[in-house]
Amino acid sequence: MDDNNFKRELSELIPHLRAFARNLCSDATQADDLAQETLMRAWKARESYQEGTNLKAWCFTILRNTFYSEKRRSWRRQPLDPEVAEATLVSNDNPADSMELLALRNALNELPDDQREALILVGAGGLPYEEVAEICGCAVGTIKSRVNRARTALAVIMESNSVGFNSDSSMSASEAFDDLIAQADSLSGSTPA
Repeated sequence: MDDNNFKRELSELIPHLRAFARNLCSDATQADDLAQETLMRAWKARESYQEGTNLKAWCFTILRNTFYSEKRRSWRRQPLDPEVAEATLVSNDNPADSMELLALRNALNELPDDQREALILVGAGGLPYEEVAEICGCAVGTIKSRVNRARTALAVIMESNSVGFNSDSSMSASEAFDDLIAQADSLSGSTPA
């Protein structure tokens, strides 16, 4: 199907996509955003659509998968209670916090590349296993295994205190944290805000 026909047929589905999105979402604005995201994903994936199959069902599947992926990630985007945030943020007043964060960052560098990449994407990047598997070009089970092995190895490295600070000993905790987030952004292909 050429782009113009695909675009025309996709445009005809907009009211159906919005209605389906509103049934899934409790918020009309969120439903409209979901329908828009579905249209963008369908357009990007138009090469994989097979002409003659049900475009409506194909788009509904994209919408549904997008909705559930967002649901799984949504807890990471909830605003923190200021008291909870204060208790969980790294304190610059406690030098041990900086040392622990630097040790974690350096311990991550001791891991094999595939394990480090999977752990950073899942842990620091907050991506679901499915998305990480797609980014890494492997099965979801492989990613779960890599993350599990990385966590186990990381715990052993951290317990043995075998990670030196090398030339990064002057790095602050916030710089180490920013570095981990930048690595996650780089690995996932997103650009930092």
